Amino acid sequence: MIDKIALILTIIGGINWGSIGLFQFDIVAWLFGGPETLLSRIIYTLVGVAAVWCISILFRDKAVRE
Repeated sequence: MIDKIALILTIIGGINWGSIGLFQFDIVAWLFGGPETLLSRIIYTLVGVAAVWCISILFRDKAVRE
């Protein structure tokens, strides 16, 4: 369950970074009132922690993933 949540958050972060790179538009900042707001910073932090968690998925045995 944690793996799926981490993957979803990482995908959200990737989409956000893609929108920043292509359109110079930060979706998270737009939704939560700017990049400096507490809620935006919490979302950015959760996405970062999720990305670090997803690194562990790469190094697990296949039997554990299934």
